[in-house]
Amino acid sequence: MARAHPALHFAVALLLVLVALPMVATLLAAVAGDLSTLAHLWDTVLPRYLSVTAMLVATVCIGTALVGTVTAWLVSAYDFPGRRIVEVALVLPLAFPAYVLAYAYTDLLDHPGAVQTALRSATGWGPRDYWFPEIRSTGGAAFVLIVVLYPYVYLLARAAFVHQGGSTFLAARGLGLGPIAAFRQVSLPAARPAIAAGTLLVGMETLADFGTVSYFGVQTFATGIYQSWFSLADRAGAAQLALGLLAMTLLLTLLERRTRHSGRFSTERAGEPVPPPRLRGIRGGAALFVCASPVLLGAIVPGAHLAAMAGGAQQSLFSERYLGFLTNSLTLACIASALTVAAAIALGYFRRLSPTPARRRAVDLGRLGYAVPGTVIAVGLLVPFAALDNALDAVMRAQFGLSTGLLVTGTIWLLVAAYVIRFLAAAIGAFETGEIRVTPNIDAAARSLGRGPFDTLWRVHLPLMAPGLLSGALIVFVEVMKELPATLIMRPFNFDTLAVQAHRLAADERLNGAAVPSLAIAAVGVLPVVLLMARMRRGR
Repeated sequence: MARAHPALHFAVALLLVLVALPMVATLLAAVAGDLSTLAHLWDTVLPRYLSVTAMLVATVCIGTALVGTVTAWLVSAYDFPGRRIVEVALVLPLAFPAYVLAYAYTDLLDHPGAVQTALRSATGWGPRDYWFPEIRSTGGAAFVLIVVLYPYVYLLARAAFVHQGGSTFLAARGLGLGPIAAFRQVSLPAARPAIAAGTLLVGMETLADFGTVSYFGVQTFATGIYQSWFSLADRAGAAQLALGLLAMTLLLTLLERRTRHSGRFSTERAGEPVPPPRLRGIRGGAALFVCASPVLLGAIVPGAHLAAMAGGAQQSLFSERYLGFLTNSLTLACIASALTVAAAIALGYFRRLSPTPARRRAVDLGRLGYAVPGTVIAVGLLVPFAALDNALDAVMRAQFGLSTGLLVTGTIWLLVAAYVIRFLAAAIGAFETGEIRVTPNIDAAARSLGRGPFDTLWRVHLPLMAPGLLSGALIVFVEVMKELPATLIMRPFNFDTLAVQAHRLAADERLNGAAVPSLAIAAVGVLPVVLLMARMRRGR
């Protein structure tokens, strides 16, 4: 194997320090904080944060597991009218941030919303004559997160069911088992690792969510960190809450990886594909209804309502003010996606040059940032760099009478670093997908022609991996456009994005106005979903 250049060693070491810094800084800040703060949190809000967060995660995980597994099984095991459409449409909710759906459903289902207004008009009831579910609640937040996040389970479960083949299922039917019994006793156990992995990913996303729970007034660890940092100016309390949230997400990460490794062979095809049985009449209609409902609730209904809200907002996305928000969002997304993909290339190629256990662990550490919520990354970066800015400013004032201000925390670069940490895992996955096309024989041929490692990477590897890397850059671009908690906490003064503007307008109950930037964010989010749908259409 070729030896890595010292510059690559330095770049990888710097990257790993950056990824580990938020976790280490959060731990140190939490430990250094006054224990009386932790005791006060325990006596006041911490039990509520724990119970609400646990209930929300459990509800969302159960809901997404049911929706994702049932829909994946129906489109994989049966043929019914509209199956080819809903099979790919079921991933559409991935285009929408959860907080955007929260705004749409609040305007639709709240007391002055269209649904309850129509109900009162049709029945003549007054406000106290009927009961209607409260959307601004833990249950409402769980509903929104379920209809947005179920595709994580659906995609993995569908892949597992498709690769099982039909022979095993048909053999179970031939032994006298009914379709539900055959599914429960044969197909479901084989797909269980994939379903569990998707469900644990949903759990991590639920723990990381800030926009939805904040808007609905649900008190979780994510909202508690923000309130401690900004509303109460309690840095130690924020760090201690962040440490608790980090511990929960790391636990889910370990469970997900163990599940993924235990199910490594669960996707091996168990037999040749067989034509799925055809569902007609009521059964076919019921299957279509079950599969179309998540698409309607997670994409079509909120998207249409957001468009109607934006039409009445009397705001233009092309006004000078909104063009500034759009420019800020695009600037952050472009810079972050380019740097994140470059970091993934450095880390992945470092491992490829010499795939030792230590270098494989380095790549695993790079992936770990995905499990760290944006609020934890924000606290973990602001604590050390704010201290650095303050120390440097104090020295310059004492020695030269000059104030350096916020050299690091007052710029976009620390925010970009947070994005790189958070979304590096997606870029590493894209690198590994493209790396499959570069066989060891290609490396050997390049070396025989006298090409060095960097020349081989630039002239041979990158052109072959370009499609996968571009997909990874697009995914990171869209994720940065949607990201809210780290942006809200770390953005420089007077540097707002579309996500921040949508959050601000929604917090002021100006939901029609919030629909304008929300639609722009969702429109950008459609891009990778369309690519994913195209891949699904090309083959099962």
